[in-house]
Amino acid sequence: MYIFPESINRILVTGGGGFIGGALVRRLLKETKFKIFNIDKLNYVSNLSGINQEIKDLNIPSERYQFLKVDISDYDLTKKSIKIIDPDLVFHLAAESHVDKSIEMPELFIKSNIVGTFNLLTSLIPHWERLPTSRKKNFRFVHISTDEVFGSLGPKGFFSEKSPYDPRSPYSASKASSDHLVRSWHHTYGLPTLITNSSNNFGPWQFPEKLIPVTIKNAISNKPISVYGDGGNIRDWIYVEDHIDALLTVATKGSVGNSYCIGGGKQKTNLEVIDIICDYLDSYNQQNAPHERFKVFTKDRLGHDRRYAIDNKKILEKLSWSPKYDFKDSLFKTIKWYLQNRDFLNIINN
Repeated sequence: MYIFPESINRILVTGGGGFIGGALVRRLLKETKFKIFNIDKLNYVSNLSGINQEIKDLNIPSERYQFLKVDISDYDLTKKSIKIIDPDLVFHLAAESHVDKSIEMPELFIKSNIVGTFNLLTSLIPHWERLPTSRKKNFRFVHISTDEVFGSLGPKGFFSEKSPYDPRSPYSASKASSDHLVRSWHHTYGLPTLITNSSNNFGPWQFPEKLIPVTIKNAISNKPISVYGDGGNIRDWIYVEDHIDALLTVATKGSVGNSYCIGGGKQKTNLEVIDIICDYLDSYNQQNAPHERFKVFTKDRLGHDRRYAIDNKKILEKLSWSPKYDFKDSLFKTIKWYLQNRDFLNIINN
């Protein structure tokens, strides 16, 4: 149970058309009575189907949810939107996030992740300063970032809130820059900010360019499953619903000006994840087994960090949060969802 201050009535989610943002909007609609605003520029990865289905299934009244098509890299439009929304709480998830694409088109990531965050912060300062005392006191800006800003780990150790920033790709560099902007807006202007750095998310509705959905898609389509390098790159995986629990915990219990690392505590190599998916698909469709025959080892990409792992100690001890979903159970649930929603897997062609 998340206990929000009484002054919280209007929540803004940026990037609510994305995977994690959409999961957050659905949870807020389901478990609160607040007015939820979703702003998103609706790029190629955006999808509002999950939210629209949730609204229909739960019979959410129209006055409880409003979508605005907004590109936060447009300052005037962002400023105008903040005036219309009049938020009490902001979850900032709008960002370009695909590493490969950041290598091909880094300018998009600078524009969205850095300029967009700057525009949002700049627009929120006069809004926050004009709020009545109770609303101003409880206002929060929660900035959702990534563990990739810390670079790459060796065989041992964990990322924590004290880890130095060492981004290795245009994507992680742009997210590191946005983290620094948010932190400086707190120290310079007093804006009540919180930063979260999460490990790799997975779950239903994730756009099929990411490792888990693209592996499922290619395996069931008899297409090559690309494995970068030796497949030994390690990621700390977290089920998206665990991440949403953590974000709501930080928003309601976090200490202003602080950052919190969020991890699932499940380190897996990319090859391990692919093999688990293939093994599950073998039992689902034995006639097409073994699905692992579609694996193709390819040249490793530039700036491919070797290992990520999160130390959850701070958020566990300070906010009493820890992941509750089992990795394999959640992965199987995710695979089942994609098998039942193949149209979503086919929204792009590989």
